Amino acid sequence: MQATIPATHYEELARRLTGIGAVKRDLARTLPPDCPPGPAAVLTVLDRHGEMRLSRLAELLAVDISVTSRHVTHVAEHGWIARDADPGDGRCRILRLTPAGRAVLGEITARHTDALARALADWPVEDVTALSTLLGRLRTSFSNSF
Repeated sequence: MQATIPATHYEELARRLTGIGAVKRDLARTLPPDCPPGPAAVLTVLDRHGEMRLSRLAELLAVDISVTSRHVTHVAEHGWIARDADPGDGRCRILRLTPAGRAVLGEITARHTDALARALADWPVEDVTALSTLLGRLRTSFSNSF
């Protein structure tokens, strides 16, 4: 039987999670100048989930469709995504990464990886592995709770 976790532990965890926002802002500073966080998120979601309609992208990004549309316009103007007619509904577009978009995403990944490697250089590999595992578990727990 699992012991009850005191509320103070969850309060401390909530405080620590606000610090994740600061880490995300620091990582955003490493993005290429022509690819701010919103467009970078579009590329990441399309890479992870494959081609999709704008409405599904907005849902996965958890932002308003008008905001998503602005980000999509940005990445399309840079040639990082294609907006093809949906064969099932010609009024809609299917968004997909282009080779140029994959290249930018590769650069973003390399920049984030380098930043994390610098910031965590003095951490033991076991701690980095444990953090990664626990953050994944936290995400899964939240996905299953809502």
